[in-house]
Amino acid sequence: MIELLDLEHLGLKGAISSVLLEVPEPVLVDPGPATCLDVLRARLRERGLAISDLRAVLLTHIHLDHAGATGHLVSENDGLTVHVHADAAPHVADPDRLVRSTRRTFGAAHDRLWADVRPVPAPNIRPWKPGDRSPLRLLRPIATPGHIGHHVAWLHDRDGVLLCGDALGVILDRRAPVHPPTPAPGVDVEAWQKTLDRVRVYDPDRFAVAHFGIYEDFEARRKELSAALAALEDRVRAGPETDDARLAEEYEAETRERQAAVIGQERARRYFDVFNAASDWAGMRLYLKRRA
Repeated sequence: MIELLDLEHLGLKGAISSVLLEVPEPVLVDPGPATCLDVLRARLRERGLAISDLRAVLLTHIHLDHAGATGHLVSENDGLTVHVHADAAPHVADPDRLVRSTRRTFGAAHDRLWADVRPVPAPNIRPWKPGDRSPLRLLRPIATPGHIGHHVAWLHDRDGVLLCGDALGVILDRRAPVHPPTPAPGVDVEAWQKTLDRVRVYDPDRFAVAHFGIYEDFEARRKELSAALAALEDRVRAGPETDDARLAEEYEAETRERQAAVIGQERARRYFDVFNAASDWAGMRLYLKRRA
């Protein structure tokens, strides 16, 4: 059983998801932010489950829209194990640095968007690094750096579903274009392109993205994201840094317009009010400066 749970972030449907699996006991992939805890509880309750029934949380990465609720879940269920890339495990145990970084990005809106982040006790954390054995039967972790260096996708071997987090980008509708999420400071486009080349071999029947849905056109979307990343990199490189504010604003407006043509003006506005395309422009600019 694989089910997408719409966490309805700030009341917006189709923005942030978690994935519920039974392998054979119930586990969550990316429980989402703490602001969505009540909705998460409701989604579980609809399926006859409570947080106390969960046996594990699998994180694709530790950005707060994916992992912010993790410490809260462990505080309610002290038998819960948290599986995460070894490089990110210290920030799960002590999220202060992560939260400071996120506050710099979101400013006064931080608490409204993500609420508080609680540490996970070390005994509950199961770090994974490339080369380690799979920690859970039927679920294979795959290193997928790019969006951030510690990104991990989880392949459900029996059902042929790749749980991608942000590794396949943002896909807000089956008709919508892929949007490349490249926020500062962790994006590495060269690593991401290598990831997209490497994951071809898995050729999953379906794949899930946190923003938002489960889709079947893996190869087409893989190629589309690769092209979108390359196009954004070329565009930022070609634009003078002195004109960055205007160029980022133009990119933001164009992104919203392209998405709104498919998902509607209101949903596009509310989604990109939180996950700014201008911030993705800034992340790409920082990536290019570091490479230079």
